[in-house]
Amino acid sequence: MAGYRALDPAKVIETIELLRQRIAERFPGAGLVGVAAELLQIAKENSARAERISRRNVPLRVAIVVLLAGGLAGLLWIVRLIDFSRTSSDNVYSVLQGIEAAANLIVLIGAALFFLVTLEERLKRRRAMRALHELRSIVHVIDMHQLTKDPSSSVSIGGKTPSSPARTLSRAEVTRYLDYCSEMLSLTSKVAVLFAQGFPEPTVTEAVSDIERIAAGLSQKIWQKINILEALGPEGLGSRQ
Repeated sequence: MAGYRALDPAKVIETIELLRQRIAERFPGAGLVGVAAELLQIAKENSARAERISRRNVPLRVAIVVLLAGGLAGLLWIVRLIDFSRTSSDNVYSVLQGIEAAANLIVLIGAALFFLVTLEERLKRRRAMRALHELRSIVHVIDMHQLTKDPSSSVSIGGKTPSSPARTLSRAEVTRYLDYCSEMLSLTSKVAVLFAQGFPEPTVTEAVSDIERIAAGLSQKIWQKINILEALGPEGLGSRQ
């Protein structure tokens, strides 16, 4: 059962591809087809990114170990230069200066140590956040495509104006279109989860949760529209594909 405890990137991509085909078959030439194709491309790219981010960066770790070993060797060399056997006043002053210099060096080495140890994590976080920004953007692109698909296309509300959007879809088609948008929002969240799944860093996890909250909120608004359309009568209900 271990295979059901984590998202399979291949299955997510397969589901998005199937959704793109369904949209293309029902709404050929619609802009939503292009959005689905773009989501599919992003899913493929981000699946590979998430896999790379979850792997250990061995060359970087080796370089960090070499640098830390060099810093430690330098510190030991400086300590060996201090002569603690002589007790003359001049030498005591020199020893104190050496100790002060060594203390300053230890502080610098400590800061460098922290920088190097967290370098891999910061590089991974930067790459993950860049990819998550793309996913957050496509969530809003999907929302833009459903804005004008609302129940007002089936109910007369004050008539049309020259700037009113074209109402070319039937009530059943609008329902299906909105359903597809809701599915795309859910799948976008699943692509985002791939990053938190392989790299559970707090900042990345919070960004993924933020995308999920945005997608869930927009999906809820879409389903409010769908419920209104379905309440209008049987002709508002489309067969599920």
